[in-house]
Amino acid sequence: MNPPDASSQIVMRAKGLVKRYGQVTALDGADFEVRAGEILAVIGDNGAGKSSLIKCLSGATIPDEGEIHLDGQITRFKSPIDARRAGIETVYQDLAVAPAMSIAENLFLGREIRRRGFWGSVFDMIDKKKMLEESIARMNDLKVGIRSMTQAVETLSGGQRQCVAVARAAAFAQHVVIMDEPTAALGVKEGNMVLELIRRVRDKGLPVVLISHNMPHVFEVADRIHIARLGKRVAVVNPKKISMSDTVAVMTGALSVDQLPAELLAH
Repeated sequence: MNPPDASSQIVMRAKGLVKRYGQVTALDGADFEVRAGEILAVIGDNGAGKSSLIKCLSGATIPDEGEIHLDGQITRFKSPIDARRAGIETVYQDLAVAPAMSIAENLFLGREIRRRGFWGSVFDMIDKKKMLEESIARMNDLKVGIRSMTQAVETLSGGQRQCVAVARAAAFAQHVVIMDEPTAALGVKEGNMVLELIRRVRDKGLPVVLISHNMPHVFEVADRIHIARLGKRVAVVNPKKISMSDTVAVMTGALSVDQLPAELLAH
């Protein structure tokens, strides 16, 4: 799939986000935008405001100032549940999976399908057969090679567990999938497995926001790179044209954005 261009639809945008924690300003007028069908990497040094930005976008934190737009409409998330209802799914680094439960049960965790009729409406009985069928279909759709949907998640490798978490997000997201350091604790082979799954999610038209410290991974999959520094967005660059060393220099403040040729910036 070709990367989106400047005319692509902006799915989610933030303008002038401010978040303070006492005397500490985590976000200082931060801007953000992600377009349909792209992988947008968000990078920044410690204290750059990446985590605070993502928490605002995913409903975990309410910004003190600024606006968040979804499909062109101003939206206000009071909790992560609000964001999920709006079609924004987040995959966290610490893997919110239940190890003792099956893959199918994990995919529908918190969204269990009830049986039709009396048993479902009165006794809240779960339709395990339908959940299993849909789990198989969704994992096959993303080409995730796992032997059985009924096996416990604790029997999977770290990469496979991360794939379950990513697949769950992709299955229910309608607007944006946010991934916070999805390959941080994985080896090379398993990290590549997750990166390939991220590409498949993007290729289905869902924009992916990838927060990562792993610069080779960022340059491998990102269509654009959002660089955060001191609570603001300092630049959005094109990974196909800018070098990794120049990107890191902008991120750390060693290189000013004004010093970059215009063709290195993404629009």
